[in-house]
Amino acid sequence: MMSLEHLSAVNVFFALLLLSFPSYYMLFGKKKWNPEGKHVYITGGSQGLGLALAKDLAKKGASISIVARTQSKLDAALKELESLRKSPSQFFDSFSFSLDTADASAAAFAAVCAAHNGQAPDAVFVCAGASRPMYLVDMTPEDFERGMKDGFWVQAWTAFAAAKEMARLGKKGKIVLVSSTLGFMSFVGYASYSPAKHALRGLADSLRSELLLYGIDIHIFFPPTMYTPGFDEENKTKPAITRKIESTDEGLTAEQAAAGLLAGVQRGDHHITADLITSLFCASSRGSAPRRNAFVDTILDFIALIGVPIWRSSVDKQVISHRQEHRAYLESKGFFTSK
Repeated sequence: MMSLEHLSAVNVFFALLLLSFPSYYMLFGKKKWNPEGKHVYITGGSQGLGLALAKDLAKKGASISIVARTQSKLDAALKELESLRKSPSQFFDSFSFSLDTADASAAAFAAVCAAHNGQAPDAVFVCAGASRPMYLVDMTPEDFERGMKDGFWVQAWTAFAAAKEMARLGKKGKIVLVSSTLGFMSFVGYASYSPAKHALRGLADSLRSELLLYGIDIHIFFPPTMYTPGFDEENKTKPAITRKIESTDEGLTAEQAAAGLLAGVQRGDHHITADLITSLFCASSRGSAPRRNAFVDTILDFIALIGVPIWRSSVDKQVISHRQEHRAYLESKGFFTSK
């Protein structure tokens, strides 16, 4: 999402050195979450981040229930999970549901519970979602609204259903949402997507507080660019200036993102990041979320204090320099003469 070229080389090196030690978050005796023997529910589990996460958890001995729309993709995913089985006691199930309404999300969660004697899963990872970046002036009202449906509601309704049922059953488990680096910041092209990811952060921070009443842990992951089938889809509508701004973002594979997500959950982080750039934006806009580690976050705060304003200025200059090209693009579409 941003280039490192404007940040101090010394600060970047120091931050990378700190971030290279995954154990630093365990300094105060936090008990590491162990997925072995746990039942894990994953939405969007047939491809991308959801499938990569399911495979990691299967290797660690978890039982998995995956939910997605397309049954053929679910069947293929189950075969992959079976090949990674660690124990004969593990079970792998799939459920075909669309999750963009309250009723459908509740039905999916109920089906998973019913398949396991009415017991709620031990952990719920909500990975479903989609992005269609484009200029606001190119959007229809339906495109604008769809951004919230695909980026927020498709996760929020599952969290809504899971939190209620886990609280009712007294299940002291975990609910994990997936936002984006764009849940901390944003730039041209993401007017329909970034608001949804900011909203997920607000939901997660609210639920982290409220669900303490029931012993339910809330986590939220903020991945950078992920090279998944979803990334290929979003590139079909992504403006050229958006691609340019993102061009220096190395991004993560689905497997790298899943590993970062799982490591954060195991550490007990509320806000989870898996790359330096997102960690800097996290440090600069933490709000009331708890610190992950006082020492490391203080260092990141200092780097972000310098680096984030420089990044913002750099992006603003790129957008302004794109004005003439953008006007030509709009003229070719008849934007200035249409009503």
